[in-house]
Amino acid sequence: MAQIMFPPPYIAADRAAQSLRESGYAVLAPQDFAQWVGTDLAQLHALDGDWQGLPPDAFLKDGGRYRRRRHSCFVAQAQALQQVPHRAHWQPVEYNALHGGMQRMFDPMLDATTQSPVWARLLEKLADLADQVFRTDGTGAGHGRWFVESHQFRIDTTDGIGRPTPEGAHRDGVDLVVVILVSRKGVKGGETRVFEAAGPGGMRFTLTEPWSIMLLDDARMIHETTPIQPVEAGGVRDTLVLTYRRGNFQGAEVVDAY
Repeated sequence: MAQIMFPPPYIAADRAAQSLRESGYAVLAPQDFAQWVGTDLAQLHALDGDWQGLPPDAFLKDGGRYRRRRHSCFVAQAQALQQVPHRAHWQPVEYNALHGGMQRMFDPMLDATTQSPVWARLLEKLADLADQVFRTDGTGAGHGRWFVESHQFRIDTTDGIGRPTPEGAHRDGVDLVVVILVSRKGVKGGETRVFEAAGPGGMRFTLTEPWSIMLLDDARMIHETTPIQPVEAGGVRDTLVLTYRRGNFQGAEVVDAY
């Protein structure tokens, strides 16, 4: 039986801030996203190779072997990006019932990615968007200080099924969540679902185009991605997940540490 997939509800990139404020989410097509960042798709695709050698995720509590990842942290402010000393990823159990409360120290991202000019442009542009939508004074003026966690994921189907969000439908405990589809090959499933945290509204769609992007107001929206299964040997789904948070990284004790 043919798989039914709902197309992504793409909008123009210059409407992303408005859509986040009004609807709690926005979805951008690859070419439009690249132009908005100030680059082109070829430069974004130059980052793809970093996903080929991701180490296994050693912290999966469901016993699975389907996820590989790297993780690094940054501070973005006023068109400047600083990578901070490598640190563990931590979430409270209120946001991640499966893996919350664990200090998960993943391997860091490779310098070839984090030191590339397109990487800085990408994270700084998204910080500009966070300024427009989440500044506490409501004006969107000036530049906030954003604590950014970057997660490179590869979900594979070697064992027959891969779970992009094993914790289920969730929030992340941040301000802005960014989910970028880097690659999708030889799989079915992987439907993205977003729901209002305090209302009946929801949306479902499947990201299939490399470097398409979903943006979420984490306080307002719950999200998940359904499991993937192989339609050919070696099927994988690669994503880049970025989270932007005011104040500090989750789990950090000293606000002025960075």
